[in-house]
Amino acid sequence: MSEDKKSLNFLEQIIEEDLNNGLDQSKLRFRFPPEPNGYLHIGHTKAIGISFGLGEKYNAPVNLRFDDTNPAKEEQEYVDAIKEDISWLGYQWANELYSSDYFQILFDWAVQLIKDGKAYVDSQSSEAMAEQKGTPTQPGVDGPFRNRSVEENLDLFMRMKNGEFDEGEHILRAKIDMQHTNMLMRDPLMYRILKKSHHRTGDTWCIYPMYDWTHGESDYIEQISHSLCSLEFKPHRELYDWFKEQVYDYSKSEYPMQPKQREFARLNLSYTIMSKRKLLQLVEDGIVNGWDDPRMPTISGLRRRGFTPNSIRKFVETVGVAKRENIIDYALLEFCIREDLNKKAPRVMAVLDPLKVVITNYPEDKEEWFEAENNQEDASAGFRKVPFSKEIYIEKADFKEEAGSKFFRLKLGGEVRLKNAYIIKADSVVKDSKGNVTEVHCTYSEDTERRIKGTLHWVSIKHAVNAQVREYDRLFLDEAPDSHEDKSFMDFINPNSLKTITAFVEPSLKDAKVGEQFQFQRLGYFNVDNDATSQALVFNKTVGLRDSWAKQKPKNNTQNNQQKQPQQNNRPAIEQIKSYGKKYDRMKPEQQDKAKAEIQALAKDVAYQDLEPLFGTSVKKTGTRVITMITLGVLLDNGLDKTEAIDDFINKALEDKSELLVNEAKAINK
Repeated sequence: MSEDKKSLNFLEQIIEEDLNNGLDQSKLRFRFPPEPNGYLHIGHTKAIGISFGLGEKYNAPVNLRFDDTNPAKEEQEYVDAIKEDISWLGYQWANELYSSDYFQILFDWAVQLIKDGKAYVDSQSSEAMAEQKGTPTQPGVDGPFRNRSVEENLDLFMRMKNGEFDEGEHILRAKIDMQHTNMLMRDPLMYRILKKSHHRTGDTWCIYPMYDWTHGESDYIEQISHSLCSLEFKPHRELYDWFKEQVYDYSKSEYPMQPKQREFARLNLSYTIMSKRKLLQLVEDGIVNGWDDPRMPTISGLRRRGFTPNSIRKFVETVGVAKRENIIDYALLEFCIREDLNKKAPRVMAVLDPLKVVITNYPEDKEEWFEAENNQEDASAGFRKVPFSKEIYIEKADFKEEAGSKFFRLKLGGEVRLKNAYIIKADSVVKDSKGNVTEVHCTYSEDTERRIKGTLHWVSIKHAVNAQVREYDRLFLDEAPDSHEDKSFMDFINPNSLKTITAFVEPSLKDAKVGEQFQFQRLGYFNVDNDATSQALVFNKTVGLRDSWAKQKPKNNTQNNQQKQPQQNNRPAIEQIKSYGKKYDRMKPEQQDKAKAEIQALAKDVAYQDLEPLFGTSVKKTGTRVITMITLGVLLDNGLDKTEAIDDFINKALEDKSELLVNEAKAINK
C-alpha cells in the first residue's frame, strides 16, 4: 500500500474507490445539514470539518442545508447563529438551502407512493401504533388501516393537507414490512399534522414531512454524492436507501445520481453534554447566561471564551475520523487553544489577587517606563512601554513571610526579579488586625545583571486599570454527566464554574477591543468579553498556561491524574502508549475508559511499523497486548489494510483467556 493510501481516512478511501470505479470527480458534492432548533456545539465541528474538509480536498461544492421540518422547535435566530458559526470557523458553503424548499416535491412524491400502494394513512393513536410495532426481538403486526384503498388514502391525505383534521388524528406511513428485523423499516411515519407557523413557509402547510423521509430525498434532489452522518444514523441507512430507491423511479431522468450514506463516529467530549435539548434546559433554567455563555460547549460559547477557529479546526483534525465511538478528553481541546495562542497572543501583566508592595528606597514622585517584549514567540510582535513607580501590586500567592528553599517567589529577606524591571528584596510587612499581610515593604536594586531564580509579574498601582475578570471552570464535575441512569445530568452541575473578580491590569490594555486576546503572564490566556465597554474592561479566562484540572480530580482518579496529557508529552506516541500497558488490565473500569480515550488520541501519530513489534508481546503481559489492540483499531479505522500479521494477532487474541483482550479483538473484527 502506498504512503498516500495509508494517510487516507476511511471516508476518503470510500470516495477514492468510487472515483476509481468511474464516478466523475465533478459529480462530488457534500452537505452539512443542521436542524435549526439550537446553537451548534463542539460536537458539530467534526461533521462540519469532515464535509467542508472533503470539499476543500476534492474542490467539490458543499451545501449548507437547514433540515427545517419541525416548525414547533425551529427559529430564524438559530439559522442566523449557525451561519455565523460556520463562517467564523473559516468555511464557505456553495449554496444555502432549506428542506422546506422541497416541501412541494416531497408532497408530490408522497402522493405517488400512495398511488403505488407504498404509503397509507393511519388513524390510530400513537400508543396503539407503538404496541403494534413490536420490539427488536418480536415482529410487529399489521394495523387495521394498513390495507385502506388507494382512493381513501389519497382523499384523507389531501384533507390532511387542507387542514380538515386536528393534530394527531391521522398520519401518513410508508408501507414496507411490519415484520422487518430493523424496526425503523416497520412502516415508518412520513407526515404528521402540525398546525404551527413555519419560520420560512408561514402557514402554507399544516402537514410536515418527518426527518427520515425528508433527509435522504433532500440529498437526492441536491444530487449529493456522499451523505456523511454520525453513527447513530447507521440503522437508518436501510430506510434511507428504501425511500431513495422509490423516488428514483419517479425522477431518475431529472436526478440521475443516487446519494450514498456513510457514517462516522461522532465527537464526544468529557465533562460536557452534547444534547441540544439538555443545553436548552441549561439556558432556560438559568444555569448559564444564554447559548453563548463561555461555559457552554456551543461554538458561540467557545468563541466568546476566547477559542480561535484555528484551535478548533486543529482539535477536530487531531481527533481524526473513526468508525467507533470514544470520549475525547477536554484537555485536548485546551491543549489546542494553548498551542495557538502561545504563538500569537501578546504578553501583558495583570494582577488578579493583589498584594500591595511599597518600594521604600524608590523616590516618591518618580516613575519610569520600561520596554517590554510583546511576544517572545513572534519576533514581529515588537515591544511596548510599561510604567513603574514606588507602589506596585503583586499576586498574594507570590509572597510568604517564611518559606522553604524551593519557594522561588518573594519572602522576607529574599529577592526576586520584577519582570522587565528591577530586583527587589522583602524587608518587612504590614498586617491588619486579623494578622493578614496587607503590605510588603521592599528595597530595590538597580544591579539587574545578577542571577535571581524567581521572576514576578506586577502592575504599578498609580497606573493600573481596573478590570473585571471572569474565571471559568468545567460546568460539570463528572466526566460523563448524562451517562447515569439513576441521576440527572443536572446533579453534576459545578457550583463554582464561574468566579468573578476585580483585577488590575497594565495601562496598555485600557483601549483593548472586544475579542482581543492576551496572555496574562504567569496566569493564562484571556480575551476581552462582549460585555466590555470603553469605561469598563471585562476579560474572560480562556485557559490556563498548563492543565490544572488533573490536580482537582477526585482521589479515586489518581491513576489518571498522574498520566500527563499525551499532547503535552515530548516522548513518541508509541512510547506513551506503552506506558499504559503496564497497569491497564489492573485499572478500574472508569480508569480504563479514560486511558483508552487517551490511547486512541495518541494512536493517530503511531506508524504501523512501530506497532507491529508489539504483536509478539508475551502472553503474560495482558495490558500491553490490550493497548496494542486498541491502537491497532484506530489504525484500521483510519485506513490501514489488514495484513497476515494483523489477522494472526487478532485471531490469537480472540482465543485468549483475558476477557478484556477478547472484547477489544471482537470490536476490531466486527
